[in-house]
Amino acid sequence: MATLERIGPGGPELVLLDESRGRLSIGKQADNDLVIDGDGAVSRVHAKLERVGPAWCVTDVGSTNGTMINGARLIAGDTRALADRDEIIIGRTRLVLHDHGAGGEGTTEPVRHAPQLTKTEKLVLIELCRPVLAGQAFNPPAAVRTIADAMFVGEAAVKQHLGNLYDKFGILQEGGESRRVRLANEAIQTGAVAMRDLRPPPASG
Repeated sequence: MATLERIGPGGPELVLLDESRGRLSIGKQADNDLVIDGDGAVSRVHAKLERVGPAWCVTDVGSTNGTMINGARLIAGDTRALADRDEIIIGRTRLVLHDHGAGGEGTTEPVRHAPQLTKTEKLVLIELCRPVLAGQAFNPPAAVRTIADAMFVGEAAVKQHLGNLYDKFGILQEGGESRRVRLANEAIQTGAVAMRDLRPPPASG
């Protein structure tokens, strides 16, 4: 299961790449599959992502400011296969692919296994990842308050569980937003949270 991390204007945020769709357009125009808003250097339709065999590939579709892959400019119309942690620069926005299966033989097993979780920690992760798994556009992981409301607990309890989860997944302190993004990404990449976990949150009242 691959994710694309957005860092820059409007970020950091994550999007889950749906292999069944196969092709996604990227740009600032609202009808793109992945909308890069808040970055005036991005073209209306800037690039496209396609799933080709075991890998995601990126193509610049004639953008004004071009597309960079790991510091090298991608010629308009050219297609480049992406590997895990490859960096795409679009305008002032950095997109990082997280795809541990890229270029491999293809397997349903995660390359890295999730750490052992308590039932409550699993619920916290599900609520954290819910916005990412539920949408196609870039979505930030859920805020602490949102998680607390969904679980009917206090924010202090959620923060304590998040602290334990950061330790278990080996995520160092890098600021609140980017740390939650990294945790959500690791939870999805290791299979700790999957689409099947995305049941509706409990109804209040």
